[in-house]
Amino acid sequence: MIRSRLSLVRLYLRIATLLLPAVSYFVSVEIHFGVNIFLSRTPPSGLPSYWGLLLLTTIVWAIASEEAGLWNVEQLYAPGQKSRRLLEAMAFTYSIVMAVGFLYRAASYSRAVIALSAGALFIFGTITRIGFRVFLEFLRKQDRNVIKILVVGTDRFARRVAISLEHGQVLPCRIVGFVRLPDQEVAVEGPVYELDKIPTFSNGNSISDVVIALPPGRISDVQKATPFLEKISAPIRLVFDLGENLGVRDRLIDLGGIPMLDIRPTLSESGSYLFQKRIFDIVFSVVLLLGTLPLTLAIAMAIKLTSRGPVFFIQDRVGLNGRVFRMIKFRTMRQGSREEGDTRWTSVDDPRRTRVGVFLRKTNLDELPQFFNVLKGDMSIVGPRPERPHFVERFLEQFDRYNARHTFKVGITGWAQVNGWRGDTSIAKRVEYDLYYLRNWSLTFDLQIIIMTFLRMFTSKNAY
Repeated sequence: MIRSRLSLVRLYLRIATLLLPAVSYFVSVEIHFGVNIFLSRTPPSGLPSYWGLLLLTTIVWAIASEEAGLWNVEQLYAPGQKSRRLLEAMAFTYSIVMAVGFLYRAASYSRAVIALSAGALFIFGTITRIGFRVFLEFLRKQDRNVIKILVVGTDRFARRVAISLEHGQVLPCRIVGFVRLPDQEVAVEGPVYELDKIPTFSNGNSISDVVIALPPGRISDVQKATPFLEKISAPIRLVFDLGENLGVRDRLIDLGGIPMLDIRPTLSESGSYLFQKRIFDIVFSVVLLLGTLPLTLAIAMAIKLTSRGPVFFIQDRVGLNGRVFRMIKFRTMRQGSREEGDTRWTSVDDPRRTRVGVFLRKTNLDELPQFFNVLKGDMSIVGPRPERPHFVERFLEQFDRYNARHTFKVGITGWAQVNGWRGDTSIAKRVEYDLYYLRNWSLTFDLQIIIMTFLRMFTSKNAY
């Protein structure tokens, strides 16, 4: 009953969420043009068809909503970040829509309509989530919709589980009794049954679910209790409690029949990070590389005409999971030994810099080729700055948790960099900011860092 009820509510919430882009575009076109795009057979001349744009928005919105968990019933009652999750899904969706609109020139769409639809989507999304909470609260007050649960366990842990079920907001539950295991204390209030004297709960007194609530030390009792529960025609659930600081969090893995539970999952393995961030990186990089192609050619020509050597500078850097990759930049210094480049910091008024290189480093334009590293998958647009292997080995010995910054992709820009911790500055502070980014990553946080990067592009104090 618990699973089926959750699945049913989640289905309704999914359908309502997927319809939001259509409603938003309907409202935005109606407001901007005064035309009903769904009913009007002859739209005014010059008005582009928004069906293709609506289809693209709906597809991307469906992917973003899945990753953000917008149709997870549990998220309706989350203590915080509900609006943040909605904004993240919207940011991802409209970033893709705007990028495709930039690349696709066969039709021209009103930016005002797209902006209005984004605002309408946020409003309708918020209303939908509030509406579902009101609907679930209405069901809670109807006694016939209550889920009747028999709890296996009578100790303090079972009492905590029972209280959480009865006072939980997601689904209305009622505890009809408790089953005591041998040698178990009784710390619950309500009917208590011995394991070998469980009633059948039939003839109108049936129960919906059996929930086994046992502390970690008595997990082995599950197999002992299961045979006595067979006479009850209800699904059986097990409450996980793996001790402090450990939780299931949808981290169960079946690897060829070998069940595994993630104890310390990393950000780089999460669906939203793997999919949303990668798609955003690719689209943003393609648009930026195409938009800056004339500038890139001009910089390459200036480097070639003013100093001897190649246009690009390629160097080993340490990335995700400690893997070494080849990072590409515009060359800003005169050619020297590889050992010198791998083990020496750039200093103020460094004599190795070229005239063009001084300008490129000051404006951060030397980083432009790194978008090819992003397309290749070695880097992300936002993340900790990649360091040279020589310094990584040194910093691993000097700073605690330094290696944690390699549990997610390195980036062209990052939270530490936009706050001034770049170049020859405090490594401890850089690690502190990188770990903050790790703990608080979201797509909207990435967008914030990108905007801050553009705003501070020409005013970096430590770029030399």
